[in-house]
Amino acid sequence: MSGATLEVRSLLVDYAVRRALDTVGLAMPPGEMVGLLGPNGAGKSTLLRVVSGTLRPTSGTVLIGGVPLDEYERPALARMMAVVPGQAAVPFAMRVEELVALGRLPHEHPLLGPRAVDRAAVEAAIERVSISHLRGRDVRELSLGERQLVVVAMAVAQGARLLLLDEPTVHLDLHHQVAVMELLRDLSTRDGVTVLAVMHDVSLASHFFPRLVLLSEGSVVADGTPGVVLTPARIRDIYRVDPSLVAVAPG
Repeated sequence: MSGATLEVRSLLVDYAVRRALDTVGLAMPPGEMVGLLGPNGAGKSTLLRVVSGTLRPTSGTVLIGGVPLDEYERPALARMMAVVPGQAAVPFAMRVEELVALGRLPHEHPLLGPRAVDRAAVEAAIERVSISHLRGRDVRELSLGERQLVVVAMAVAQGARLLLLDEPTVHLDLHHQVAVMELLRDLSTRDGVTVLAVMHDVSLASHFFPRLVLLSEGSVVADGTPGVVLTPARIRDIYRVDPSLVAVAPG
């Protein structure tokens, strides 16, 4: 499987009282892994919502695999793109493996339902995310961190070429934060999945993402390697903290 190209052209998003995105551009080749950084209100989640198709921009274009987003039929887009929200609500009883299996819905035969290949993809995703010990549990009874891992497994089972994540390590302890980051890197390097993730943990992002895009007040202020993007001056100016408090990976 090869990843999908992602191109964002001159995105503008206006809310009632403010401009959330101001002529934002971004281009990602297949298999690239990019972390979106910035303080609260910078426009990170808004950008992710536009790319996922859940928010229509005021102007600008998103292309996935060279095709404008609004030209995709929903089933085709679901096969191309998977989305992991920061918090997933599960309104009714559902076992872990049943939630993971929802990732296969875009691939299932409309009359025959799940096939052997779908069941195999679910099993492989559960093993890859290391949640076999949660099998059979009601997702509503899991901790927030455990539930987040199950949602990640659902996205892996989906087998999409573009993976969008909004704070994928939220609610996770340090061990599972690192495990999820290593999984994303493996999906990118071994499977060729294109990965775009909103991150609040600057140190974690700088250690695992080869490329970072820093947003502030709806605009891209830096785009490049962690060492280029997260300079002491930018950490001080954008995040308003002492740069010595932030561990940034070199390079």
